[in-house]
Parts: sequence; structure tokens; C-alpha cells
Amino acid sequence: MTRPDGDGAVPPSVVSGEIADFLRTHEQRRRQLPRALVVGLLSGLIAVAFRLTLESAERWRERLYAAAHGLGPAGILLPALVCAACAGIAVALVRGLAPEASGSGIPHLKAVLHHLRSLRWGRVIPVKFVGGSIATGAGLALGREGPTIQMGGAVGEMVSGWFGSTPRERQTLIAAGAGAGLAAAFNAPLAGLVFVLEELQRDFAPAVFATTLIASATADVVTRSLMGQLPVFHTAVATAPPLAALPVSLLIGLLAALLGVLFNRTLVGALDVFQRASRPAWVAGAAVGAVVGVVGWFAPAALGGGGRLIEETLAGRAALAALPLVFLLRFGLTMISYGSGAPGGIFAPLLVLGAELGLGMGALARRVAPLVAGEPVTFAVVGMAALFSAIVRAPLTGMVLMVEMTGSYALVLPLLVACLTAYGIADFLGDRPVYEALLERDLLRGQPEPELSGTLLLELVIAPGAPFDGRRVRELALPPGCILVTVRRGLSDSVPTADLQLAGGDRITAVVAREAAGAVALLRTGAGASR
Repeated sequence: MTRPDGDGAVPPSVVSGEIADFLRTHEQRRRQLPRALVVGLLSGLIAVAFRLTLESAERWRERLYAAAHGLGPAGILLPALVCAACAGIAVALVRGLAPEASGSGIPHLKAVLHHLRSLRWGRVIPVKFVGGSIATGAGLALGREGPTIQMGGAVGEMVSGWFGSTPRERQTLIAAGAGAGLAAAFNAPLAGLVFVLEELQRDFAPAVFATTLIASATADVVTRSLMGQLPVFHTAVATAPPLAALPVSLLIGLLAALLGVLFNRTLVGALDVFQRASRPAWVAGAAVGAVVGVVGWFAPAALGGGGRLIEETLAGRAALAALPLVFLLRFGLTMISYGSGAPGGIFAPLLVLGAELGLGMGALARRVAPLVAGEPVTFAVVGMAALFSAIVRAPLTGMVLMVEMTGSYALVLPLLVACLTAYGIADFLGDRPVYEALLERDLLRGQPEPELSGTLLLELVIAPGAPFDGRRVRELALPPGCILVTVRRGLSDSVPTADLQLAGGDRITAVVAREAAGAVALLRTGAGASR
């Protein structure tokens, strides 16, 4: 390793290396600017088209139920059969053409960004769009935000091929597309950026930050230009609740943590149950569709992503006495809808549950201490962020998303209290974040090995206390075809020898051949990057 000389001056070789790194980073950012604009533009257009398609499907579903009710009691069979057919087709389409497009697609994107899976954009985009439109349009309790995130990531993969990007630039564009997809779904560009940095990429490198921010802002401009300025779920919060009401936010965070743990474990369990019970897979989708069709006969507002329920909750029009029943109904519908393998996300469904939880607690607090609690609708917003933090384990994203949705920075303190409480308790209970649990489940079944189309250049930072911390290179047991090429420690780079002892904070670069794909998991685990 190169070290400063005796008088404390940095050797010229180190200075020239740092200058070269700075110029290289600047050049990468300059190259990525037009690509990020293209990714944001296309992601925004796809998100708008997907949203308009789902709105059209919802109107079609309303006409279907109106016609069915005109047939008398026997009319219940019409929506049950139609929804069963739609859900069965959606599941069959995904399983047959692009299995990675099932569910929200976010675990698949995490696997791609961690070099554990490939991304077939030519299949993912059309299958996710068509399958998601059919499934959610039929009334399955799934959100459109997960699909727009995965389709945005696929757009990033597509654009990277157009411009001949390097592997690192390709990964950055995929992450930027995912952020643009979230930004377009919620009209929340900062939430799109934070979601990528906090949950998907977990890389705060300047290139990732700038590319994702540009793509997210562009997608947001496209969406606002075509769909209007207001966020999808909007409420005006005039004043923040008083400081004396912070214990209510704390209690909401506690309950959200418990419900978040229940949500995550039930969701994974539902996937396991459907996997064991469904042969062929479309049969399970059809069965769920039939159940959804019957539920819609009695409670049509409970179907789909739940946007109508959130709007009624945030507008204060929700019936408080019906909150427990609505919560349980939506919880059950979300579990069976996602468990069936249909394409659709859990963002909107979990926000519905969080809004119901927060509104119920706010109303209870208002009854117990009317002079302290504040408006119950305010706590509906707090509940949404808290449950998001407990389930996804991304509290900063939850807080930024709610602030952008409400346009009120006055809510930052109650959001902070609720989100950190939910995050800390859920983590203390040993529950895995939902997307990590789903990713782990996906990797442990079917194809545990990554899919490498060629030689992979992998960069990782060794976390303090990780298996590689304190070990020599010869002790890493790297398989043939996997070579450690550089180690950066502080300001210095070196070509490692077999006797070099690694340390926490070292940034290692490895070359992995296609035939040594299994080394990717070994390197990630050893560096402490398995999360």
C-alpha cells in the first residue's frame, strides 16, 4: 500500500491517482446526464400509460358490477367468473413468459443490482404492463407502484444498451429507472431518490445520486404535465399536532411494528402455501380472482390498489366503526392476491392499512384527550409512514414520501417518532424487511446461482466485523475464476498479494468469470453485503 512519506506530504503518485479518479467520476456523471433524462422520460410515460390503463379498467369493473346487480342475486356469478378468468390469465402470462415479473418485482430488481439475477427488459416491460393491468384491473388487492418501479428499472437496462454503457453505468441506470418509476407513481421525486439510496442500491456515490435525481425529477415532470400537479394521494394538513400528542405517534409506531411483522411473515407464508397448493399456477390465480369477484359484489371499494379507500380516509370520510372490518378485509385480500403470484405491488395496499391504523388511533386519542390529540386525519398520514417503515424498513423513504404527499413539513416530528419506533421495534423482533425476505425466498428456490451473461466486475466495501475483516487474501477461499484485483484503503489503491490482510472499510474489486458465478454470493457474504 502506498503511504505518505516522512514529512506528512502525500506522494505525487497518490495525488495524480486522486486527480484521475476525480476526472473519471466527472466524466461518468457527464455521460450519464442525457441517459438519465431519457430513462426518466420513458419511465414517466410508461407510468402514466399504466395508470391510465388501470383507471380505465376500474371504470370497466364498475360497469361490470352495475350490470351484474341488474341480474338479481344470480348476478354474483358474473363478476366471479370474469375476475377468475382475468386473474388466471395474468398469472399464466407471468409464469409462462417472465416469472421474474410476478409480484411487485422489487426483490428481482434488488437481485439484479446485487449481480444475482439478469434483467430481460424486453419481456419484463410488456408482461408486467399487460399482466398488471389485467390483475389489478380485475380487482386484486395489488398496487401499481411496484410494477412501475420494476418497469422503470427495465427501462434503465434498455437505455444502457442503447448508449453502450459500462457495467457500472448500467447498474446506475437501472437504479435510476426504479427511482423514476416510484417518483412517477406518487409524484414524489425525492422519495424516488431516497428509496434507491436507502433500499435498492444502498450506494451514495455521486454518480448514483445525480443520475437517480435527474431521472426521478424528469419522470415527475412528465407525470405532472400529463396527469396534473397533485400527488395521487393528497391531503392538506393545516397544522401539526401539538408536542403533547407525540405519545400518540409513538403508540402508532409500536402498533405498526407489530402489524408490520405480522404482514411480512403472513405474506411469505401465503407465497409458500400457494406454491405448494397450485398446480398449475393459473388455477390459484383463478381461485383468488373468483374470491375477489364475490367480495366486490358486496364491497366494490375494497378492491384494487385501494386508492379510493385512502382518499376517503385522508378526507375524513371513512366510517370509524367500520375501520376494523375494512382493515381485516384488505389485509386478507392483499395476502391472497400477492400469494397467487399475480403481477402487482404492496406499496398501495400497505398504505391503505397504515392509513386505517393511524386514523383509528387518532380517533381514539381524540376521544380520550380531545384537547391534546389533534386531527385524526393527521395520524392517518403518520400511520402510513410508520407501517411502511415497519414492513419495508426504509424509514427515511416513508417520511419523505408522506411529506411530499401532504406538502407539509410540519409533520416531520410526528413522522420521525412513529417511523423510528416502528423501524426499531420491528428490527428488534428479528423480522426481515419484506423485500429482503422475498429476495431470500426467491434465491433459495429454483435458481440459487446468479445468472451472469459474461465476466462480472464486482465492487464491495468490507463492513467492520464482516467475515473478510481481518483475514488475508489467501484465506478467503475464492474459487477458480474469481480474482481480487484491487483493494482501496483510504486514498490508496493496491494490487493485493496473497498475504494482504483485509480490514473493515476496504473497498475491494473482484473479477468473476461466468463459470464462477457462485463466487458472487461468497464475496457479498464475506464483505457483509448480504443485506
